[in-house]
Amino acid sequence: MPLVRITQQDVRTPEQSRQLADIVQDVMLEHFNAPPGDRYQILETHPAGAIIAEDTGLGIERSDGVVIIQVTQQGRSTEQKEAIYAALAERLGAAELVRPEDLIISVVHNDREDWSFGYGRAQFLTGEL
Repeated sequence: MPLVRITQQDVRTPEQSRQLADIVQDVMLEHFNAPPGDRYQILETHPAGAIIAEDTGLGIERSDGVVIIQVTQQGRSTEQKEAIYAALAERLGAAELVRPEDLIISVVHNDREDWSFGYGRAQFLTGEL
């Protein structure tokens, strides 16, 4: 159950933003083995110019179409992480939603005790999940 934060500037229609989020979810299901129906996404849209994303010395020229995807997860391997980087760049590019050079992805690790899905309980620790 990855928690995915998708941050973008206001350059896409609501339909394109939903398609982007759907593609991200498909990749989570395929490469992170997220269970079906396990979708936790936050889609943030900011005005153009609100995201400053320099190239870190790689010579990458970004546009206003930049998207930052942060995935909070537990227990994924290096291979799985590399697989989502590649799959997201390929699929979002093929759908003409995000140029590969405009895609920034960060995967953050946390542990079972770091989650509560409601009622103020840590369901992983109580055995509810």
